[in-house]
Amino acid sequence: MERRIESFDEFWPFYVCEHRNKLTRQFHFVGTTLALSALAGGLATRHKWLLAVAPVVGYGPAWFSHFFIEKNRPATFTYPKWSLMADFVMWGKMLAGTMDAEVEQILKIVEGDVPRDAEPEIRPNMATDGTLN
Repeated sequence: MERRIESFDEFWPFYVCEHRNKLTRQFHFVGTTLALSALAGGLATRHKWLLAVAPVVGYGPAWFSHFFIEKNRPATFTYPKWSLMADFVMWGKMLAGTMDAEVEQILKIVEGDVPRDAEPEIRPNMATDGTLN
């Protein structure tokens, strides 16, 4: 039995490793953007169907990418809250153009290419209470 992750700071490197393929991250970005657009459109127009489709258009591309590109199980199934938080962190880092470097840095650490004492600080830009840093 695997040890359960106990904090968002501990979850972030796990999440990044589950999204190492750039195409997976791009599918997530599209899904998150579509979900946010559906939510905003639904709130602005009061069309409830847009609110109802937001999770489908958000999770659909993301889960497709996990099953068929990354070939792993979505973290949403085990850590739904942290996974959603991490989706937004990744979306923001992709907008900022920093996510590829984040993946590269975390993979070096996880795969042992960086000595533990030389390990740089990895900050997901989100506090453990869900607020952005």
